[in-house]
Amino acid sequence: MAQFHKLSINSIEQVTSKSVAIGFNIPKELTSEFSFKAGQYITLMCEIDGTEVRRDYSICSAPNSGKLKVAVKEVEHGTFSKYANNKLKVGDVLEVASPNGRFVFEPNADSKNIALFAAGSGITPILSIVKCALEETKNQVILVYGNKSTADAMFLNELIDFQSAYPERFYLQLVFSQEDAENAVFGRIEKSTVNFAIKNKFKEVEPKRFYLCGPEPMIHNVKDILMENGVA
Repeated sequence: MAQFHKLSINSIEQVTSKSVAIGFNIPKELTSEFSFKAGQYITLMCEIDGTEVRRDYSICSAPNSGKLKVAVKEVEHGTFSKYANNKLKVGDVLEVASPNGRFVFEPNADSKNIALFAAGSGITPILSIVKCALEETKNQVILVYGNKSTADAMFLNELIDFQSAYPERFYLQLVFSQEDAENAVFGRIEKSTVNFAIKNKFKEVEPKRFYLCGPEPMIHNVKDILMENGVA
């Protein structure tokens, strides 16, 4: 049974017009309870219109940052996502369960170059992994990130900043399905996109670990293409 703790919100940042990043205060006595690995998630619980609602959200902050942050994208008919984007404010208190999940990157164990594929809000655990890999290892990191447009891309500026800070180690390939943007591929994360990344960067970097997060069809598609290209 998950153990929940009351945590107050210390920051709410508008990430896109339809998504927010929510930061929590962690009392000193709960520091170890809320230590986490890059890629893990927390469960949030609150009462909305008299009904208890629980939702899992991936942590988007880095494990060594001292911060606990999640990002919530508003979805149509989404009870909690609408509430988080339109009603929550700094100082509000939510019930939060300690971090969980096996979709993780551990800097000591995973001292290998990595490739990541994310679409939409799938960027949230991937962002934590990117931060951890760049800040705590010497790994080279490839990220292929798909969205409809630049306006829909969560944490786009932060990723571009990482590209500037780690030009020799971080390769970012943006993919937009509804916008023709500079230095981006037009389309979706599909066979041509994945092969483009493989052709342009994989031979040079030789990634050994792969992380995929996004809609199920994209995950299965990328997995199949990687396996066709000899990835175990």
